[in-house]
Amino acid sequence: MSKRGTEKRFTSIGVRDSKMLRPRRREELYDQIKKLSLEVKVDCIEPSEINEAMRRRISLNELEAIHFAKLFDQVENEVGTFYLDSPDVIAEKFGVRVNMSSAKAARVSGIKNDKAGARRATRIVSEHKADSRYPIVSAASIIAKVTRDREMRKIERKLGIRLGSGYPSDFSTVDAVRKHMTEVALMEHLREHWATMDNIRQTRITSFVTQR
Repeated sequence: MSKRGTEKRFTSIGVRDSKMLRPRRREELYDQIKKLSLEVKVDCIEPSEINEAMRRRISLNELEAIHFAKLFDQVENEVGTFYLDSPDVIAEKFGVRVNMSSAKAARVSGIKNDKAGARRATRIVSEHKADSRYPIVSAASIIAKVTRDREMRKIERKLGIRLGSGYPSDFSTVDAVRKHMTEVALMEHLREHWATMDNIRQTRITSFVTQR
């Protein structure tokens, strides 16, 4: 959360979509963003929670909406506009999900709301690629990315395994999972319902059949 005028400060120090920045630069901006912000709230979704949600047929988008709402409710200062980088195909739909999961009075931009007091409620702006459009969302993406990278390094130290970035596009990550997927300690940090895991399992089965 930032106060009025802070967005310009974010831009002036080089804040932009975290994907456009090198790890070292993100780390440098991390501390600056925290100093400039009124509040910074961070939440982590553990693999076990994702696995449980999948078993209950709760989508990742729904789970994210619940956690976004949780963070929104934890903000102590008054919020005029709450920006969301929507993962949903229909951006407004994600905004509605967050609004429904939140205990605060809010209205989703682009969605008609005739309830009394709706105009005075916090405005929720839910858009695709909001992290490249709004400095405040860019700043949040940097905080999230640095936090995630630090968590990955903690897991690596705990397991003694180089895991890379943790993304399915990273060969180091896929290779590490392929080599150590029988180790219970590693499996605790993986999603059961993950396309990458399915592909790795299928590759192992195919390899076994071919060798026979």
